[in-house]
Amino acid sequence: KTAMTKGTQSFGLRHTKTHIICPRCGHRAFHCQDKICASCAYPQARLRKFGWSVKANRRRTTGTGRMRHLKLVQRRFKNQFTEGHVAHPKVVKAAPKQQ
Repeated sequence: KTAMTKGTQSFGLRHTKTHIICPRCGHRAFHCQDKICASCAYPQARLRKFGWSVKANRRRTTGTGRMRHLKLVQRRFKNQFTEGHVAHPKVVKAAPKQQ
């Protein structure tokens, strides 16, 4: 028997999920009925981000993941994007002779 209150007794009746795991961001923010993620706005192409939540943008910005391509670009930028050269052999200094 359910009580006619809106408080503690009603919270025990909640056993359905409104949000499930999002296919893109992995957060439990994908609304089942609306079919849109509250965290990343999937299935929209553009990622959801706002200026009023700087800390949330910092969590998902460039550099927080693997950066599979960009870390190679950073190394190439350091060498002015030179290509087609053979690396110079490293000169190993001879150890001082012990007497």
